[in-house]
Amino acid sequence: MIPVPSGVRVWLAAGHTDMRRGFDGLALMVQETLKRDPHSGHLFVFRGRRGGLIKVLWHDGQGLCLFAKRLERGRFIWPSPADGAVTITPAQLGYLLEGIDWRMPQHSWRPQAAG
Repeated sequence: MIPVPSGVRVWLAAGHTDMRRGFDGLALMVQETLKRDPHSGHLFVFRGRRGGLIKVLWHDGQGLCLFAKRLERGRFIWPSPADGAVTITPAQLGYLLEGIDWRMPQHSWRPQAAG
């Protein structure tokens, strides 16, 4: 898991992104499409067309870091392109990275009463 400092926001780039892009291409996309500073320390998350691969761009204060995750099965839950850039909490990012629907995570089972 990425060590997310307090006060850092997580931005999802709605729609799909060309996953051939690297550090510079994604940083340029953050600047031009999302209208954000890629060196701000915030996390910027991108998803490929098929939905099984995401990349996270993060500036840690010394340089850009690029993380990638590919699901073996299933797809990452993603906002529609009409939503533009969507901000989520670091906890929701944890759900997203696990392949869980971050929009409405649910407990699998909760006891009704003790005993």
